[in-house]
Amino acid sequence: MKSTQASGTDPERRFSPETSRALADFLNFVRVEKRLAANTAQAYRRDLYRFAGTLTARGWGLLDVKRLQLQEYLGELTRAGMGERTVARHMATLRGFYRFLLQEKRMTEDPTLNLASPKIWKTLPKYLTVEEVERLLEAPDRAQPRGLRDGAMLDLLYASGLRVSELISLRVGNLQVEGPYAFLQVTGKGNKQRLSPVGQQALASVKTYLREARCKLLRGRTSPYLFVTGRGKPMTRQCFWQIISACGRRAGISRPLTPHLLRHSFATHLLEGGADLRSVQQMLGHADISTTQIYTHVVGSRLRQVYEQHHPRA
Repeated sequence: MKSTQASGTDPERRFSPETSRALADFLNFVRVEKRLAANTAQAYRRDLYRFAGTLTARGWGLLDVKRLQLQEYLGELTRAGMGERTVARHMATLRGFYRFLLQEKRMTEDPTLNLASPKIWKTLPKYLTVEEVERLLEAPDRAQPRGLRDGAMLDLLYASGLRVSELISLRVGNLQVEGPYAFLQVTGKGNKQRLSPVGQQALASVKTYLREARCKLLRGRTSPYLFVTGRGKPMTRQCFWQIISACGRRAGISRPLTPHLLRHSFATHLLEGGADLRSVQQMLGHADISTTQIYTHVVGSRLRQVYEQHHPRA
């Protein structure tokens, strides 16, 4: 599909006043009312401008679009070489946009109703075995301040299923301890808050880091952040990626390691242990349970493996 955006020009100038107003109102809604992250709001803007540009080029009205036209547009995105996840994101943007217009009474029908979603998660998310996780968590040299910090971060990541961005943005005050129970106050995507439980082993690891290592890394400086570098600065995403990769090598794990791999492992191991899907959804901070449901496929794949290996008539 040819791009409808001319180089060096403002694409909005080609839109009708009605279209420009609808786009601006929706983007303001997701930014202010839904409090979406800046990157997410920007992705919405790009998707909608591409869509509106296509409609304008074909003489279609934004508020007159029907389901068949949306299907044709999404089909073109696929034929243009976009991946399933990207097309699914475009669809989610259009769903949100037209539902907003319906709520605002600018439309009487939602053209995204019964719009078939592209299949995503064609490949199941990878995860570590329990034995691999244990080796990884034992890899940091906890005789050193940096090792105590690295171990606490890995323990917390696996114990709570955090995203790496959530982990590095934790502040000391986000850890809440009430008797034998501990929780993290986590700020997730779109600045949405949730409470995530912390297990006893992870809590002990974090307490040891706070007591014996954090002050040595700060060297007299102050910081509100829970995890800091050797220079007393907040931990960065890049630095933690290096930490988890180095610990993986020491643990003898040959495949590439990412923080998200521990998040996948957290969810998979919970479900394998009998946790219900809704609880896992809340702990992961997923807005939609369909995002969490992929882990049931992972568990199902694992069960089939066990069955085929051990059942005499598999």
